[in-house]
Formats: sequence, structure tokens, C-alpha cells
Amino acid sequence: MERRKFLTAGGLGLAASAVTAPAIAQSMPEIKWRYAASWPKALDTLYGGCEYFAKRVAEITDNRFQIQPFAAGEIVPGLQVLDAVANGTVEMGNTALYYYWGKNPAFTFGTSLPFGLNTRQHISWLQWGGGQDLINNLLKEYNAIGIPTGSTGAQMGGWFRKEIKSIDDLKGLKFRVGGFAGTIIAKVGGVPQQIAAGDIYPALEKGTLDAAEWVGPYDDEKLGFVKVAKYYYYPGWWEGTGQGHNIINLDKWNTLPKHYQAAVDSASRDTFTWVTGKYDYVNPPALKRLLVAGAILKPFPQEVLESCYGAANEIYADLAKTNPHFGKMYASLTAFRSESLAWMQVAELSFDSFMMRMRTRT
Repeated sequence: MERRKFLTAGGLGLAASAVTAPAIAQSMPEIKWRYAASWPKALDTLYGGCEYFAKRVAEITDNRFQIQPFAAGEIVPGLQVLDAVANGTVEMGNTALYYYWGKNPAFTFGTSLPFGLNTRQHISWLQWGGGQDLINNLLKEYNAIGIPTGSTGAQMGGWFRKEIKSIDDLKGLKFRVGGFAGTIIAKVGGVPQQIAAGDIYPALEKGTLDAAEWVGPYDDEKLGFVKVAKYYYYPGWWEGTGQGHNIINLDKWNTLPKHYQAAVDSASRDTFTWVTGKYDYVNPPALKRLLVAGAILKPFPQEVLESCYGAANEIYADLAKTNPHFGKMYASLTAFRSESLAWMQVAELSFDSFMMRMRTRT
């Protein structure tokens, strides 16, 4: 009798295993994607964030969903990641959406609107203020969907071969500047250039460029700009934040199992913390090293900031009338900014200002 019970129970167990194993295999399929980045491997925080993201997805899915990152130029150039995702050359990519402002100026809202939001404000607007929904409505026209990943935080104003004393010093200045900010530089008389990271140093060295901005001290040090341009300006008014995005081919996304979609979403959020936290940790000592290496740290003159601010607002007003995507995003962002700045002044600014005063006394 006991033997019959054991055999019966064992048979049920075997039967259950026979049903469960295929079910698990179906719900956890093995999938491999290619992941094109806009960053060279030398930028170990931007490209490192891509590696971290891929690792997190593999961990969450028990290694059944494998995403392989590729640095800029390995599959496509860094500034063609959106095109590669849209046409299915790769399943997904990591990029700064403002690189594609030439396709539509509204893409700048995905990375940073000049004189727009800081890092905390921007991620808040994307996730809670409807910003990401508006950006995805635009990305849908390119057969893609986007999820925010790491942010660089507020960026520097860049490296200049000569001192900037007034707005007249920008006239005719050949300036490598990312994204939509180039339209503002052009409006005040500069000559904007958008080139990938690896090409900036030789252009500065040869004098093809008069100035260049990239990110901030840690990445700028890696690219060696202090050797060929000594004046290091701040703030980077065109990027109060530098928000990156994972962009995914919409057809591939729609066929992905829901729990794999959730893994991508969760790993992207983890990557935001990883990248942004690392930049806040590594930038301060990097700035000190750059100063020792000969960098001359200077703020932009007030006249320059105010002139660029005025030019930006004129451009925004025109675009808001003629570009529906831009108009909707601009109205949404400025309404949010008005409320947020009041709170930031009460809480964040007052605290930071007090702590800076105390720092100077000790």
C-alpha cells in the first residue's frame, strides 16, 4: 500500500514537472539583443552605464535575456543610434535625444532644454509631469519608445582657447556644442559644430574648433581638453542636466514578454541612479586635478548668459507656434518649472547656500 502511494505521488510529481518545465521555458525565452551606444568605451560612466544596464537585465531574467552593448562606431556612428533603432539595425540603443534635434527640435526636451531644468527637476517632469509620454509620442513617429537612463547632472560650459569677456567674443567662434543649443549660439553670432566625442580633441588641437563642451570634469579630463584649451567656463546653461535614454525599436518592444519589458524598465531606473551617483562622486576630484593641470576656471560673464537667455526664449516662442510637439512640451515644461523653482528656492537653494557659507568659514 505504501509503495503504491509513493509511486502515485511520484507520478504526479513527474507529470507536474513535465507540464511546468515547458511553461517556464515559454515564459522565460532566451532572447539576445544588440545595444548600440553613442559613447566610446573610454567614457566609463556613460558607456559603463550601458554595461551596467545589460548586466542588470541579465540578472533579473536569470541570464535568459542577454543584451550586448556596442560602443560608438562598432555598429553605427554615435550620432546615428536613433536611425539604427528605428530601422531595426539594432533592437535598442543608448543616446542623448538632443542629438536628433535636426529631425525635430522637440527631441531636445529628452536630454535638456537650454535654460530648462536641473537633474532632479527633469527626471521629475519626465516621470510625473507627463514629459516622457510627450517624448514617446514623438519617438513613435520613428518606430521607437524611450526610457530615461543615466543623467550626467549639470554640465560645464566648455573649454575655450581664448578668454570670453563679452557677447562679442562669441561672434564667429567655432564651438562644438551638443544638440539644440547650437541654434542659440548661432543666433548670438557663433558657429556651432556637432561632432562626436572622439573627434573633439584633434579639432581643438588643430584650431578647427575654437571651443568645445562635452560633459564635465571627469569625462573632460579623460578626453584631454585641458592640454589644448585652458579656459574652462561654467555654467553649461544649455544643460542643467544631461539626460540619457534607452531607445527601443517599437516592433521589438511590442513582441517582448511583459516581464522582460518590466526588466528593461527596472534596469533603466537602476542605471539612472548608478550613472548620476557616480558623476556626483567623481567630478569634484577631477575638477581639482584639472586645475592643477592648468585649467583656468571662469564663470560666463552675466552679459553672455543674459544675451543667450534672451535669444533662447525668442527661438522657443517661434518654435512653439510652428512645431506641435515642441509647443506641447514647452508649455508642459515651463508650467512645471514655474512651480518647481519656487520649491527649489525654499528648500534646496537655501540649504545649499547656507552650507557653502559655512564651508568658507572652516
